[in-house]
Amino acid sequence: MQSITRVRSTYSIRTLRNAVLLALAAAGSAQAGTLTIESWRVDDKTLWETVLIPAFQKKNPGIEVKFAPSAPTEYDSSLAARLAGGTAGDLIACRPFDVSLSLYKKGNLEKLDGKPGMEHFPASSKVAWETDDGKDTFCMPVASVMHGFLYNQKIFKELHLQAPKTEAEFFTLLDTIKSNGKYTPLALGTADQWESNQVVFTGIGPNYWKGEESRKALIAGKAKFTDPQFVSAWEYEAKLGKYLSKGASSQTYGDSQNLFALGKAAIYPTGSWDIAYFNGTAKFEMGAFPPPVPKAGDKCYISDHNDIGMGINKKSKNKEDAYKFLAWLGSQEFADIYTNKVTGFFSLSDHLISVKDPVAKQMIDWRKSCSSTIRLNAQILNRGEPSMENQLWNVNAQVLNGKLAPKEAAAQIQAGFAKWYKPQQ
Repeated sequence: MQSITRVRSTYSIRTLRNAVLLALAAAGSAQAGTLTIESWRVDDKTLWETVLIPAFQKKNPGIEVKFAPSAPTEYDSSLAARLAGGTAGDLIACRPFDVSLSLYKKGNLEKLDGKPGMEHFPASSKVAWETDDGKDTFCMPVASVMHGFLYNQKIFKELHLQAPKTEAEFFTLLDTIKSNGKYTPLALGTADQWESNQVVFTGIGPNYWKGEESRKALIAGKAKFTDPQFVSAWEYEAKLGKYLSKGASSQTYGDSQNLFALGKAAIYPTGSWDIAYFNGTAKFEMGAFPPPVPKAGDKCYISDHNDIGMGINKKSKNKEDAYKFLAWLGSQEFADIYTNKVTGFFSLSDHLISVKDPVAKQMIDWRKSCSSTIRLNAQILNRGEPSMENQLWNVNAQVLNGKLAPKEAAAQIQAGFAKWYKPQQ
């Protein structure tokens, strides 16, 4: 009996010792484990693997990092499935506003307030990744995109044109290009619809509704889409319709890109994300100008839309290293590399950045003279039915096509809004 007890005792000590060794090994591997980054930015894979991750590892040797993107159209659903199954990565690239807010409310993302690196981001940059009351921030802001107009410098020189500053100057310029007959004034189609809203309406409109002032007033129920400042934006948009190609209603986003890249159109209404595409396809020098203001001397506003953030998976098994990585994302080094390597995506941090691409530099410099705002319906206003995003796509395409009057467009959007949003009822 005594020998059996001794065997059991020896077995228990050995088991305990093995368990301790395994725990220590696990702790060691957790400290220097592999961090996985979830993202929809497939195009950035080479940059992460050859530039960004090595730069981080130079400061943090021993921490392995893997960038594992999903196709943009599949990202939200596949990420949700991995989070539910406990197989998601440690770091989560965050869409702006409601998609990421939903992840936070479900307990998938860490609260980041006060964490190292977060001190470099002003309140305006965090609005896309915080709770409605502004108390919790759950993703670090990474980059924004801007909306404006690219133009073909060769055509402008040929026709003796200068970038316009006011609405009147803009229409005079468009008339000059149209009467010349050689070039399409605006490379813009309405077949895909999204550009009509996310590029044109959200780009030109802030100068009329004074950016954040009226955007916040809509949320508070103190302004309506039928108010003059919004109708004026649709009136401006309606006047742009006659400067599009003849077949604009069947012209896709890709068609518009080709039209401009081939030098057949003088101006391209777009977002800064397209700079890199044209750097690789266009054989002419480009310039950029912000949406012209209504009258000379008016304050200018730009759509400087929060686009990408980064959060930490609440169930990450390697949070210590994940927070080290997040702190690096908030650094001057990351802001410099990302802004200059992912052309047209601008750091949201307060670091001073020397932008090397000439067109991207023109755009980021708009922040010095214009007030930034975000896409009008991005925060809170997309939560009901009918979907405001879908309605805005359709309505703005119809306004550009001359099929819907500005006041009718305003009335349609307001009616849909008031159906579900109590402050508007």
